[in-house]
Amino acid sequence: MSNARAATLFPSAPDVPLALLGAALMLVGLVAISSASIEYADWHFQNPWFHTQRHMMYLLLASVGAIVVYRVPTRFWLDTGWVWLFVALALLILVLIPGIGREVNGSQRWLPLGPFTLQPSEFAKLAMVVYLAGYMVRREHEVRNHWQGFLKPMAVLFAATLLLMIEPDFGATVIVVASAFGMLFLAGVKLGHFLLVLLGAIGAMLVLVVSEPYRVKRLTAYTDPWADPYNTGFQLTQSLIAFGRGEWFGVGLGNSVQKLFYLPEAHTDFVFAIWAEETGFVGAIAVISLYVALIGRIFWVGRRSVVAGNTFGGYLCYGVALIFSGQAFINMGVSSGLLPTKGLTLPFVSYGGTSLIVCCAMLALVLRVDHENRSPRGRRS
Repeated sequence: MSNARAATLFPSAPDVPLALLGAALMLVGLVAISSASIEYADWHFQNPWFHTQRHMMYLLLASVGAIVVYRVPTRFWLDTGWVWLFVALALLILVLIPGIGREVNGSQRWLPLGPFTLQPSEFAKLAMVVYLAGYMVRREHEVRNHWQGFLKPMAVLFAATLLLMIEPDFGATVIVVASAFGMLFLAGVKLGHFLLVLLGAIGAMLVLVVSEPYRVKRLTAYTDPWADPYNTGFQLTQSLIAFGRGEWFGVGLGNSVQKLFYLPEAHTDFVFAIWAEETGFVGAIAVISLYVALIGRIFWVGRRSVVAGNTFGGYLCYGVALIFSGQAFINMGVSSGLLPTKGLTLPFVSYGGTSLIVCCAMLALVLRVDHENRSPRGRRS
C-alpha cells in the first residue's frame, strides 16, 4: 500500500499498541473458533470449515466497518447520538414482532437478513454508550448536581432494558445497565443519588431472576452443577471438565475432547473453555492478560481525553472499556463456574458477526478519540 493511500485510509497512525491488542484477540478468536467448530460444522453442514469461513467473512466486514468509523470525527457521534439510540430501540422493538424476529432456544433476539442475522442487543450496547457520552457532555452540570439530570438517562435505560428482557436477554441487560451506571459514576454524579438508584436496580435484577423458573434453575445449577450433571448442570460440568483436562499447557490445538458434542455449540459462548482445554492454564492466562492490557489501555486513552478537555471522547472510552471488561469477565466467569450461566459473547473471540462488527466499531471509536487527542487538526474536526 502506498503512503498516499495509507494516509487516505488512516488520517494519522492509530494507537499501535491498542490496535495490536485488538488484532491479537481477533487472531485468538479465529484459531479458537476454527478448532472448536470443526466437528460441529462437519456434522451439521458437511463442511468442517463452515464456521471458520463465515468468521473470516465477519472479520473482513468488521475491519472495513472499523476503518469507516475511524475516519469519522467524534463530533459526528456527539451530534447524532440520539439518532443511534432511536435506531437501536426501533430494532429492539422490531425483533419482538412475530414473523420478523427469529426465535432460537426460546429467545427472540435475531433479525434474519438473507444469509446473515442481526442481533439488535449488540447494537444497543454501542448506541447506549454513544448517547450517554453525549448526554453527559451536554448536561454535565445537571448530571452532577440535580436528581433530574441523573433520572432522565435512567428512563431511557429502563426502556432499553425492558425491551431486552422481553426477548429475553438477561446477559445483555446486565451489561447495558452496568455500563450505564459505570459511565454515570465516572462522570461524577452525586454518590447519594448513585447509590440509591443502584440499590433499586440491583433489587429489580433480583426480582427478574426469581420471576422466571429457568433463571432460578441456572442459579441453583451454578451453586452445585454436579448435583444434576445430565440436566441443569450439564453445560457447566462439561465446561469444567474442559478446564480440568487443559492442566498447565493444554492437550494441544485441535485435540479437545469436549468439543466432540460434549459441550453444546462450543464455538459460541463457551469457546474460552475449549481454548483453555487446548492451551491450558498458560493459554488462558495469556488471553486474560490481553484483555487486561486492552481495557487498561482504553481507560488510559479515556483519562487522557478528559484531562485534555475532550470529555465526550473520554466518556466514550470509559463506556467501551466497561462493556469489554464486563463481557469478558462474565463470559470467562461463566465458563469457569465463577458465575451463573448466561449467554454473552467473549469480545473479539466468540463466533458471531454482529458482536464482532460492534466490537471492532467500538475499538475504532477509541482509536479515533486517541487520534484527536494527539492531533490538533483532529480535535477541530
